[in-house]
Amino acid sequence: MQCLHFDAGRCRSCTLLDVPRPDQVRGKEEHVRDLLAAYDDVAWLPPVVGPGAGFRNKAKMVALGTAEAPVLGIVGPPGPYAGLDVDLTDCPLYPPELQAAFGPLSELVTRADLTPYDLAPAVGPDGRRRRVTPRDAAARGELKHVLVTLSPDGELMVRLVLRSTAAVDRVRKHLGWLAATLPALAVLSVNVQPAHAAVLEGEQEIVLTERSTLPMRLDGITLHLRPQSFFQTNTDVAAALYRQAREWVDDIAPASVWDLYCGVGGFALHCAAPGRAVTGIEISAEAVASATTTAAELAALPPDVVVGDHDAAWWRGAMADVRFDAGDAASFALGSDADPELVIVNPPRRGIGADLAGRLERSGARHVVYSSCNATTLARDLADMPSLRPRRARLLDMFPQTDHYEVLVLLQRA
Repeated sequence: MQCLHFDAGRCRSCTLLDVPRPDQVRGKEEHVRDLLAAYDDVAWLPPVVGPGAGFRNKAKMVALGTAEAPVLGIVGPPGPYAGLDVDLTDCPLYPPELQAAFGPLSELVTRADLTPYDLAPAVGPDGRRRRVTPRDAAARGELKHVLVTLSPDGELMVRLVLRSTAAVDRVRKHLGWLAATLPALAVLSVNVQPAHAAVLEGEQEIVLTERSTLPMRLDGITLHLRPQSFFQTNTDVAAALYRQAREWVDDIAPASVWDLYCGVGGFALHCAAPGRAVTGIEISAEAVASATTTAAELAALPPDVVVGDHDAAWWRGAMADVRFDAGDAASFALGSDADPELVIVNPPRRGIGADLAGRLERSGARHVVYSSCNATTLARDLADMPSLRPRRARLLDMFPQTDHYEVLVLLQRA
C-alpha cells in the first residue's frame, strides 16, 4: 500500500507500512507462536489475510482547524509535522465510500458553526503551533471528534463528539441538508464528552435521526450496531472470525454456551443452533439491546426466507434458547452455580484476568473459544487455566500495516 502521508512523515499510524505484507503476517504469526510455545501440540490453521488497503469500516477523526476551514485527521507526529493539523480524509485504509463522506461532513462543521475543540494552542518561538495541557490555559471550541462507521451495505453512522449540548440544535437544523447531500447516512448522533482529557467519547448520546442502529450484515445475519456499541474494524476478517468460531463450536456440538464479552452478539448468534442454549453477557446495555433485536428478527423470519445455510424453521429453533443480559462478564461467571459445556470469550486488550480465568479453570466447561486482540494477555490468561489446553489456533490479520492482530484459540480440558 502506498501512502503519501506516511512517506512525508505526516502520519506514522501504520507502523509496518514499509514491511511487505507477507512479512507482516509472518512476523505476527511468529510472535503469537512464540508466546504460545509452551503448548507444542497446537494445530495452527493458515492465517486469514484480507485486503491491505480500503479495509477499515470506521474512521476516528480528530476535529482540527476552524469552523470555516475544518481539518479532519490527526495532530502531526514527532518530526517535521509535529503539532500541526494533518488532513487524513484520503487515508488509503478507508474505502471510497468512507472517504466520500468526509467532504459533506466537513461542510456540516462549517454550516453548523462547530468550532473544533482546542486546548488554547500557542505559537512557539519557531512559529509553529504547540498544544498545551488543560492546566496551561482554558480550552475552547465544541467539536472534538468525527466518528464514521460504514456498513457492508454502504450505509453510514456518523457521530459528532461535542464538548457540550450547546451546538446540538445547530446540528439538527442541518440534518435535512446532510441527508440529501449524503444519501448513505443512516444514523447521526451527538456524543457529549465534557472532560478535558484524552477520552474519545462520553456517556451521553443524542440520536438525531429516526434510525438509531446501523445494520452490519455478515453471512446473512444482520447485527445491529448502536452508536456506543463495539464492532471489529475490519468487516471481511470479522466475518471470517465468526465463521471459524462457528465451525469449531458446531464440531463440538455443545448443548450449552456462554458468550462472555458478547458485544452485539456476533459470536453468540453465529454459534447458536436448535437445541443449544446460548447466553451472551456484555457490560454495554446498548450492545445487549442490539443483540436481542437480531435474535428476535431471526426468530421471526418469514417461512420462505433462508439466512446463511438455514431456513426460517431452523433459525426459529436456534433462537428459542438464546438470551442476552447486560452485566460484567467475570461477575456473571463467578456468580453462577451452573456451568456451560463451552465458553466463548472475546475480551478487550487487558484479557479476561485472573478471576475469570480461575473460574473457568474450576468450571465444568470442556471447551473454551478465546478470541484475543492481545496475545500477550492471552498467554497470561492461559497460564491461569492450566487444565484448558490450546488445541487449535488461527491468526487473523484484522489490522494490516500494524503489529496488531486477532488470534482465535480453541481450548480443550485435558
